[in-house]
Amino acid sequence: MTDILMPALSPTMEEGTLAKWHVKVGDNVKSGDVIAEIETDKATMEVEAVDEGVVQELLVPEGTEEVKVNTPIARLKGEEEEASAPAAETKAPEAKPADTQPSPVPPQSAPPTAPPQAGEQRHPAPHPQSGGGGALSEAKRDGGGQRVFASPLARRIAKDGGIDLGQVKGSGPHGRIILRDVEGLKATPAPAQPAAQVQAEAPAPAAAAKPPAPAEAPRKAQSLEQMGIAPGSYDLVPLDGMKRTIARRLTESFRDVPHFPLTIDIELDALLAARSKINGLLGNEHRVSVNDMLIKAAAIALKRNPDANASYTPEGIARHHHADVAVAVAIDGGLITPIVRSAETKGLAEISAEMKDLAERARSRKLKPEEFQGGTFSISNLGMFGIKSFASIINEPQGAILSVGVGEKRPVVRGDQLAIATVMSVTLTCDHRVVDGAIGARWLNVFKALVEDPITMIV
Repeated sequence: MTDILMPALSPTMEEGTLAKWHVKVGDNVKSGDVIAEIETDKATMEVEAVDEGVVQELLVPEGTEEVKVNTPIARLKGEEEEASAPAAETKAPEAKPADTQPSPVPPQSAPPTAPPQAGEQRHPAPHPQSGGGGALSEAKRDGGGQRVFASPLARRIAKDGGIDLGQVKGSGPHGRIILRDVEGLKATPAPAQPAAQVQAEAPAPAAAAKPPAPAEAPRKAQSLEQMGIAPGSYDLVPLDGMKRTIARRLTESFRDVPHFPLTIDIELDALLAARSKINGLLGNEHRVSVNDMLIKAAAIALKRNPDANASYTPEGIARHHHADVAVAVAIDGGLITPIVRSAETKGLAEISAEMKDLAERARSRKLKPEEFQGGTFSISNLGMFGIKSFASIINEPQGAILSVGVGEKRPVVRGDQLAIATVMSVTLTCDHRVVDGAIGARWLNVFKALVEDPITMIV
C-alpha cells in the first residue's frame, strides 16, 4: 500500500485545504492523473498522482481545512496487492517490505531512531517542486527490485548527484526519503559505501540542534483579555493560510534580515509624456501603465548594477543572471507577488500584457507556483492609494524591494527658480548583507535617471 501525502505546493506552505477530490474509492489511478484540488496560502492547484494503483481509502474528506503538509490524505493499493491481499488485512505482507502502514517503523532495513522522527515533526514541510504538480509520495524500484519511497524532489537530486536511493535511510513519514536525506550527499556520492556509513555522513536531520523558539511565543502566552481588552468587545476573524503565512514570513524577515531604507524623489513629467505617446501608438488594447514603465526601469537598473541584483546565502552572494521582478498584487485576504521573468529583455507592451494576465489570475488564485515563487527584486506600489512614502519589508531571499509612492505636483527648484513638477518618492529597502549603502545609492541614481529620461531605457 502507498500513502499519498499532503504536498507542499509553495515554499511557505505548512498546511492547506483539501478542496475537492477527483477520485473515489475503487478508482484506478495512473501517474499523472489529477486526483485532488488543494487550496494553499497562495493559490488553488490541481494535484497529480505519482504512483499507480487502486484508491483504497480517502483519509481526508473534501473541504477539510488546515491539513498539515505530509499528512496522509489517501491510500493506494497496488495491483499485485489487490490480487493477493485479503480485504481486511491488518498486517504488512512479509514479501512487501515497502508497503506503508500507519506505523512509526520506517519500511527500510535500518532500524528507526528517535531524532529523525522528532526532527520531522518540527519541520514537516519539504521543499516544493518548481513545477505545477504536487510533490506527493513517490515509490519506485531500485536496481535490486526493492520499492523505494522518496519525494520527487529528493529523487531528482539523487539522480543528478548519482546517489543510490536504495542505500539512503529516509527520515520522512514511514521512512520516506525527503530532501534533507540526500542534500548533504549530493557533493560526495559514494555508492560503494555501506548504507550505514552513507547515513552517518549525511547532515543530521535537524534533530541534533534544538530549533530556536518562535519569536511570537512570548506574545502567545497572553490573551487579549490579559492585555486589558474586555471579552465580547471584538469579533475574532480566524486566520486563513495566507494570513498566517504572511505573518510568519514577514516577522522572520523583519527580525532576521539586517535592513535599512534609502529614499529619493523622482520627477515624472517626462515619463508621463512618454507614456501618453506610447499608448497613442499602441491603442486601447495594450495600454501601458506607469507601473509597467517602472518595472522596465528597475530591471535595466538591476542589470547595470549587478551587485544589487543579488541574494545572500551562507555560502556566498548569489548574483542573478536576469532581473526577475516580482510585483506586489493585493488580493482578498492578503497579497501575492507574481513575477515578470527576465524583465530587462521585454518591451513595455509585453510587460503590460504579462502583468495584466498575472494580476487577473493572482486575484482568482490561479497562478502556478513558478509564477510567484522566486524573483530577484520586488516592487510595491501604493501610489494609487495616495501614499506619499513608505518602506516595505524585504521579500527573502531577494536583496532589495522598492516602495513606490504617489506622483503629485510639488514645488521644485531648478537653478535659482521655483517651478512645479510631478514628483514621486521611492524607498529602496536593502538587505545590508548584500546591498550596502553605496550599492543601493548607485542603483537608485540609475533608476532615477531612467525614469526622468525614459528614452534611455531603449539605448
